[in-house]
Amino acid sequence: MDTSIASILLLDGLINGSIYALLGLATVLVFTVTRVIFIPQGEFVAYGALTLAILQTGTIPGTVWLLLILAGVAALMDLTSAWQRQRNALAALKAGIKTLLIPGAIAGLTAWAAPQQFPLLVQALLSVAIVTAFGPLVYRVAYQSLEAATPLVLLIVSVGVHFAMTGLGLLFFGAEGFRNPSFWDIRLPMGPVVLTGQTIIIFTASLALIIMLWLFFERSLYGKALRATAVNRLGARLMGISSHSAGQLTFAMAALIGALSGLLIGPTTTVFYDSGFLIGLKGFVAAVIAGLASYPGALLGALFVGIVEAFGSFWASAFKEVIVFTLILPILLWRSLQSGHSDEEH
Repeated sequence: MDTSIASILLLDGLINGSIYALLGLATVLVFTVTRVIFIPQGEFVAYGALTLAILQTGTIPGTVWLLLILAGVAALMDLTSAWQRQRNALAALKAGIKTLLIPGAIAGLTAWAAPQQFPLLVQALLSVAIVTAFGPLVYRVAYQSLEAATPLVLLIVSVGVHFAMTGLGLLFFGAEGFRNPSFWDIRLPMGPVVLTGQTIIIFTASLALIIMLWLFFERSLYGKALRATAVNRLGARLMGISSHSAGQLTFAMAALIGALSGLLIGPTTTVFYDSGFLIGLKGFVAAVIAGLASYPGALLGALFVGIVEAFGSFWASAFKEVIVFTLILPILLWRSLQSGHSDEEH
């Protein structure tokens, strides 16, 4: 291996690591606030890329119909819950309509805009809106009633949600893969490597999103409320912070990050309905390196995972996934030795 090859592999590793960093941050965010190890984070990535690909064809993406179905289920659950609490038909109806309002508006806007063949940026914004709306609905349907359950139960639910979202992805998108057009067609030679416009967008968008997340948690009231929920759920509830709202906001942010990640990787690789699983797992490895608790640790871990994957694909391409996922074993061993007990023992 010479310097030029090493430079190319390092660039590829940093590009992939930037995507894994976003997914790792989302995984840490969801776990710290809700104690959910969110396995289906990668499905949001695939949904984002595939939704944009279908919009490119001028047809309504299947995620619109899935969004309406999920919103209907969540609205029915909210209506039933409000009726059981208040025995007031009007209040129950308002709760159901409130749940349907945003998903219905996004679905209607997409159904109108899809045949219009708007520019790529508009279609990308629609794709992000559709997938982001999935986040609170997934939390409401699958997790909200189990928020007091143990992390093991929540992990089992996450596995079930993953299989459900993967199967629905096959139903609504089919087995065919899609590759999206680049957002910026430019090539900048820099010695042995060539920086493309999409590479610059990936680095810039990832850095901007990480900074925005930091500002959100440090400066905004909602961010501080989520931090309070992550530190002490009971204390946050006693201070008037709704754990339901915190969970739904957290999942909305995770879905937003996943959708943006899907748009970023869409022009660089062919995305299938099940492509998000491996991508999400690599983000999970980065989160585990950070102990599912540290945002800077997840960022550094993701860059490390991306570089290891790039060099592993050069030396042993058939085993690159094995190399990446084997990283988690010594880390888990080290953490198990550092911690002599688990929360489940209490």
